[in-house]
Amino acid sequence: MHDDQLTVSLDTVRELVDAQFPEWRSLPIRRVVSEGTVNAIFRIGERFTARFPLQPRAVDAARGWLEREAEAARELMGRTRFPTPEPVAIGEPGASYPLPWSVQTWVPGVVATDEDPGDSVAFAHDLAEFITGVRGIPTRGRTFDGPGRGGGLPAHDGWMETCFQRSETLLDVPLLRRIWAVLRELPRGAAPDRMNHGDLIPGNVLVSDGRLAGVLDVGGLGPADPALDLVGAWHLLEREPRRALRRQLGCDDLEWERGRAWAFQQAMGLVWYYRRTNPTMSRMGRRTLARIVADPPPA
Repeated sequence: MHDDQLTVSLDTVRELVDAQFPEWRSLPIRRVVSEGTVNAIFRIGERFTARFPLQPRAVDAARGWLEREAEAARELMGRTRFPTPEPVAIGEPGASYPLPWSVQTWVPGVVATDEDPGDSVAFAHDLAEFITGVRGIPTRGRTFDGPGRGGGLPAHDGWMETCFQRSETLLDVPLLRRIWAVLRELPRGAAPDRMNHGDLIPGNVLVSDGRLAGVLDVGGLGPADPALDLVGAWHLLEREPRRALRRQLGCDDLEWERGRAWAFQQAMGLVWYYRRTNPTMSRMGRRTLARIVADPPPA
């Protein structure tokens, strides 16, 4: 998926686990088939998941990210009734793998890419409950300070221009440019930053019988635009469940439209970037954009 992507083999994982966590030597290890773009994932027995970053970076920077990810996971634990991964350990580089890696608890359920909850109003209510629970985590004076989604919309103009140019043969770019021209002008408003999961896409959401069963990839938990987690409304839900989520959250027009803007910004990057290397992610981007186009804001 990435030009400099690392390769992580089952033999490498077995060697690393046996050397660094000998108490798990008797546990089977198997690769988890995933559309994820950040980590290669392996199960260790029935209780644990090993996650190996796919893109190279300095060892200290990689370890710092894994430590922050574990801290975020601990901060989220127990704040909602929905299971999330619990940090277990951080492994060291070794064998043929050059970076630190992490171990978390396994959260059961089917990812929403495989069991689509888009028509489920009950799932929409669950998702709204999760978002509300995350928003209730104290920021402790923290504010958004990153380069990614969650701050100012116009800061993403350069990336969006790249996406528009790369999507000329894939999407109705003139229409999408007009949409972005409106969305990027949405004011931030007076609402202070609140805690967000930060990446409520189908691959990070677990489903069981049409209900929310758990949420993965919690390392991005942090303060940001309160509208950021509303991307889940567009990535995960069809029109009526989406409206049910909005009613439960009590979003005003500005917050709702900024959520649409963040979903639009994320989806534009998925369609072209993953067109050949991760078709599931590319299709997700197309579906999100189609939902945004088909359900415009009221005049």
